[in-house]
Amino acid sequence: MARDKSDAFKRLAENRTNEALDAIRKIGNLSNRNNYSFSPEQITRIFTAIRAALDTAERRFGESEEAAEDRFTL
Repeated sequence: MARDKSDAFKRLAENRTNEALDAIRKIGNLSNRNNYSFSPEQITRIFTAIRAALDTAERRFGESEEAAEDRFTL
C-alpha cells in the first residue's frame, strides 16, 4: 500500500510540477514589450502572488496532520 501511495505521489507530483513550470514559462512570455504593456507594480504583484502560493504549499509539506488539525476552532 505504501508503494502505491509513493507511486501515485510521484506520478502526480511530476505532472503537476511540469504543468506549473509550463505556466511560469507562459508568464515569462508576457515580458515581450512588443506585444504587451505592463507596469513594474503589476509585475511585482504577479511574482508576489506566486511566491506566496509557493511558500504556502511548501509549508504544508512540513506540517504534520495533527498540527493542521490543531489549528481549526469554532
